[in-house]
Amino acid sequence: MNSRSNDQTERKDQATSRRHPHLPLQVYDFVILLAVVLFLLGFNPSSAEKLQPLSVVIHLFMASICVFVCRAIGGIYKQIWRYSSPFSYIRLIIADVFAGALYQIVNQFVPDLLKQVVKIEKIAFVRTFLVISSSLLLAVAIRLLYQFFYEYLNKSDRPLPFLRGLALVLTGLSIDKKVSKDDSEDGSKNTKIRIAIVGAGRVGVALAEDLIKNPRASYIPCCFVDTDRSKIGREILGLPVFGGDKNVTPKLLELSVQEIVFALPNIEPEYVKELYEYYKQTGCRVKIYDYPVMQAADKSKRQMREFDIEELLFRKPIKVNNDKTSDYYRNKVVLITGGGGSIGSELCRQIARMEPKSLVILDVYENGAYDIQQELRIAYGGKLNLCVEIVSVCDREGVEKVISHHRPNVILHAAAHKHVPLMERNSCEAIKNNVFGTLNVVELAEKYEVERLIMVSTDKAVNPTNVMGATKRVCEMIVQSHSLTSKTTTFSATRFGNVLGSSASVVPLFKRQIMNGGPVTVTDKRIIRYFMTIPEASQLVLQSGAMAKNGELFVLDMGKSIRILELAETMIRLSGFEPYRDIDIIETGLRPGEKLYEELLIRTEELDKTENSLIFIERDTPLTAAELSEKLDILREAIDTYDDKLAKDALMRVVPTYHDPKSVNADVNTEKRMAKLSAEPEMAVSCK
Repeated sequence: MNSRSNDQTERKDQATSRRHPHLPLQVYDFVILLAVVLFLLGFNPSSAEKLQPLSVVIHLFMASICVFVCRAIGGIYKQIWRYSSPFSYIRLIIADVFAGALYQIVNQFVPDLLKQVVKIEKIAFVRTFLVISSSLLLAVAIRLLYQFFYEYLNKSDRPLPFLRGLALVLTGLSIDKKVSKDDSEDGSKNTKIRIAIVGAGRVGVALAEDLIKNPRASYIPCCFVDTDRSKIGREILGLPVFGGDKNVTPKLLELSVQEIVFALPNIEPEYVKELYEYYKQTGCRVKIYDYPVMQAADKSKRQMREFDIEELLFRKPIKVNNDKTSDYYRNKVVLITGGGGSIGSELCRQIARMEPKSLVILDVYENGAYDIQQELRIAYGGKLNLCVEIVSVCDREGVEKVISHHRPNVILHAAAHKHVPLMERNSCEAIKNNVFGTLNVVELAEKYEVERLIMVSTDKAVNPTNVMGATKRVCEMIVQSHSLTSKTTTFSATRFGNVLGSSASVVPLFKRQIMNGGPVTVTDKRIIRYFMTIPEASQLVLQSGAMAKNGELFVLDMGKSIRILELAETMIRLSGFEPYRDIDIIETGLRPGEKLYEELLIRTEELDKTENSLIFIERDTPLTAAELSEKLDILREAIDTYDDKLAKDALMRVVPTYHDPKSVNADVNTEKRMAKLSAEPEMAVSCK
């Protein structure tokens, strides 16, 4: 019974504290002011300056009114002082400056106004200043002590015994309760993860401060590591700052650091790679505190997270979009086919940030469409007018129903089958979905007077050696041909290389193989490819689409190509293993339709610049409507047979640049061309 009564009393006290959280601090401030007034005005050893008791009481009343009114107006007691910043203390100082001025005015006029009723002695300006400044000094001191003890209780596993009572008085927190809350049910102690923060700048200090002040944080910072000599050997937030040299490793071990977190904004990727490889040798897990790089709808907050493998390639990201691009898509109805896929979902994220009138996601694969729908709803809520339509682009009637209902201003056509080996075995399906699905979308865009259609293409469409690349080349032909005849719709296509992290990328495969302990498989150790991230590819599509006039085939300068073997070796090292020792790399042989190198252009000598230095336009003569119709008839007849070999032969006839991969890979010039591509940092083109 007694225990229950105590619990009820404790709950009542907690409820009162929650209703009036500022009351204890106001009491402390009043006690401070009382002590200051009594000491400076009532107990002055000089009898000439000593006030009568009644005057002391009245001056205490006047000073209290001035101080607490000004602090209330300044919102001083609305602040949570355990999380206070320098700005909080500046507000307190400003409030008390006004309180001092008000007290001086009251001191000059109130005694004269009340002299008929009661005799009140005036005090000199110096004494009013001493009263207010002393009260302010002690008020700041008690708040700093409050912050210290609050952080002390949450950081220290074994607080000093003599500080228990003082901590309880100042903070109202019981040390015993704090310890019991952190204890697990089985009685074992849950310890926080000890981290070292690389970077003692603004971002690193903010991270440390957040972790220190948050009692529920799973991490506790132990030190900073920085190269700034003016900081090395000093302390920030009570944490030592070490130099970023070889001597730092023993210090990290001495502090029992478990994880190392990079808080280094705007740093060159090459330097990040160097730091990563160095700190990985300490045996600690290495993380980064930064904005999310890869697929995420909300990129407004820094996060402490693992490095993305794509990020660990340390390729400097290309920024493509600009304000002009955003302005184009703002307040437009945008339809994205294949919106649940790797590229399509990132296009959805990018468009969502541009404040469209509405965003329509069209996909036959409901799982992907559902995932991006939920992600965008969580990020934007009711601010984004979002609709998902489950339809295949092969279903002309279904697509027409969607377009006629939503009446999009812009269509981003990303729907396609893109897995090279699978399409080699399913050539009819590749032609049906990629070619005739694109034809459906293009013709319906014209019919319903869509303002602009942008098709997503690939570098595999250049001198293709596989069915997937050949079908995408036919798609480019369709788009360019219709640009000649359309009076209402602007058509364009955008071509880029391999996309890191997409479902068809080699990166997810390497990830799985490394997690399983290897081996990592590459089809041929000589293979080279152009790579870019999903956000970069999506930005390219959007900007090129915004600048399109009609019929352009846009190409991105993707810089230096990467050898797949080097990519595999880098990923193994970044995962904490050594290639060929911990995890082996084996060759499996080129897959059907695969070639050793990819090209971005059909005729590299004919290329025009755009307003963006990274985007070029390939000059290509579009097919006439009759020529296109003839080619499409050949493909229709082939897929009607459901014979994949006949379908592939038909593609050979329709796409003049389609070659057998064996002949291309056996070409005597292949090795020279690969060496040239991998050595050149930029496109080997003549820009006119």
